[in-house]
Amino acid sequence: MAMPRATSATLERTPRPPDGAADERRAVVRAARTVLAREGWRRCTAEATAAEAGVPLDAVRRCFPDHEQLLVGVLLDSSVSVAAALAQVAESCLAEITDLEQDLIALGRAWLAPLEAFREHFAIVRHVSAEVTRLPVEAVEKWQAAGPRQARGELARRLRGVAARGLLDIPDADQAAERFILLVPSGVVQRSFLGALPVPRAEAEALIADGVADFIRLYHP
Repeated sequence: MAMPRATSATLERTPRPPDGAADERRAVVRAARTVLAREGWRRCTAEATAAEAGVPLDAVRRCFPDHEQLLVGVLLDSSVSVAAALAQVAESCLAEITDLEQDLIALGRAWLAPLEAFREHFAIVRHVSAEVTRLPVEAVEKWQAAGPRQARGELARRLRGVAARGLLDIPDADQAAERFILLVPSGVVQRSFLGALPVPRAEAEALIADGVADFIRLYHP
């Protein structure tokens, strides 16, 4: 069954409740995020959210009659935040190129920073990935569009700029962005299980450097 899109913008367009109700609503959203990160999609029930928020069950249902829509909203808001952080990473690392290899290595390192900065988000992603076959297809598609595809698109845009300067030969920037992510940060992401386990610094650095070398070989002018 198709669900309406639930994002922070949607919530902001809702008529503003009295201050007490607004505080209650924020508490419910925070609690849903915490339970979703800790327990996963199927166990993040209205009852669990109410217990985490310290509010009556009726308060959760009053704020969000459709609890599944609340979970979609939490996932999307979290994904948008991470995608925005990664867009800033691409901007800061690729706006000016002084040493292509070293700047791409810096990009690979910085691309991994959200694993630490958004630990709750990646805990949610681990649960969502494990439960993906039982999630609403619309929710998965919206998550992918708001998060991974958005971040990849911003990286592609910056790689087009690098190619325009003649530093790389990139006929398809979207494909190049996908390959960069697969070759450079993904090794660390996979070995850490999306930030759940530490990866020794030397090992991470070697994975990033090797991935960058492979990427440059693919797109050397």
